[in-house]
Parts: sequence; structure tokens; C-alpha cells
Amino acid sequence: MTIDQALTDQERAAELDEAQLRQLIGLVEHDVSRDPFPISGWDALVWTVGNATQAALFFQAVYGMELVAYAGPETGLRDHVSYVLRSGAVRFVLNGAVRPDSPLVAVHGRHGDGISDIALQVPDVDKCVAHARATGATVLEEPYDLSDEHGTVRVAAIAAYGDLRHTLVDRSGYDGPYLPGYMARSATITRAAGAPKRVFQAIDHVVGNVELGRMDEWVAFYNRVMGFTNMAEFVG
Repeated sequence: MTIDQALTDQERAAELDEAQLRQLIGLVEHDVSRDPFPISGWDALVWTVGNATQAALFFQAVYGMELVAYAGPETGLRDHVSYVLRSGAVRFVLNGAVRPDSPLVAVHGRHGDGISDIALQVPDVDKCVAHARATGATVLEEPYDLSDEHGTVRVAAIAAYGDLRHTLVDRSGYDGPYLPGYMARSATITRAAGAPKRVFQAIDHVVGNVELGRMDEWVAFYNRVMGFTNMAEFVG
């Protein structure tokens, strides 16, 4: 597989060259055919927040992110709103409850504003789920398709530490703004003259704060289930 073939749509849209991507995200050549759980890259960091509308404005105004999609009661979501923002090869999805009976209320009550789903782009959702199950992961959502006029996205989800989940996404057959059920949406603020194009270029890494005493267990989980390799260890 060539470097260009390994890029996600977000990485291509970010207009970052190969050298920049190697520096920012450690991009390397990889033989997907020999990987039982191949990962193409980050799909989205999905946040649960107390006020999604305010958070969307904050990330646009302070960090120069671009609002690209929206879903809410107007699009058929009954209990929450969802804003999709992009910056370079970074995608944030901000979800916030609009009804007291929304499951997001309980999630936010336990954790406050934070990331509840680290969504990953994969070339074969079914292959990844089968391997995850065989290696002891909990499958939260079996593979299924979401479709609209822009095509079809195949998704599934597995559980990780605490309440965190990993949604697995194959959007190779989809060209919509995010997922079926979302509408394209443009920026809600006007940036000052001379403001930088963007602050975030790409996601380097995500820190997982796991339960006390279970670090080795979750390191082993990512080694076993997703094939991650330990690169460094920091001991306090």
C-alpha cells in the first residue's frame, strides 16, 4: 500500500504533504493484508458536553476550527444536538443533550465535558469486529450500514476502558459531510482579519486515563486486540 492510499479523506483534505504527515502523526508504510485489525487513521474524537452549541462556538472562535455538519431535532435526533468541526486532519464531534431523559445527561454527569468515543477509520469493519471478539473485546454494536443519498457508511463499536468506546468506521463508499442524518453546515462566526488558517493540523496521540491499578490490563488490551506496539513508558 502506498502512502497516498493509506491516507484518510481528512488527511487528504488537510492539504498536508507526506513529510508533514510523517512528522505530525508518525505516518509509516503498512501492509494492511497482514494486519488482523487494520486501522487507517482517526475518524473523529466524539465529545459529550454540557452545551454543544456553546462548545462549537468556542472551538471555532478560539482554535479556528471549521463547522462542517450538524444533526439535531431538525434532522430527526430527538434528544441531543451534534456539531461536527474540522481543522486540518482533525475532526471533533460535539454532542450535547437537549432533553433531560437523554442518555448523554448521565454520561456528562459522571465525566463532565470530555471525549466519550475515539472513532477509528478501518478498511474492513467486519474483519476488525471478528478479531476483537476473538481476542476478548466486548462488542457494543455489531456491524451495520447507514445510508443516504451520499452513499453508505459501515460502522460498529467495541468497548474500551471505563465508559469509552471505539466506533469503527468504513466511509470508503460515502461522500457526505459526516454521516447519514447529518446536514452540511457552515461556520457560525466570522474570523478576524489576519487570523491563522487553523491551529490544529493533525492528531498526534490521545491520552487514556484508565482505572487505578489497571494500566497493564489495558495496555495488553490494545496490544492484543488492535495490534498496538509499546513505544515508550513513563513511570512516576
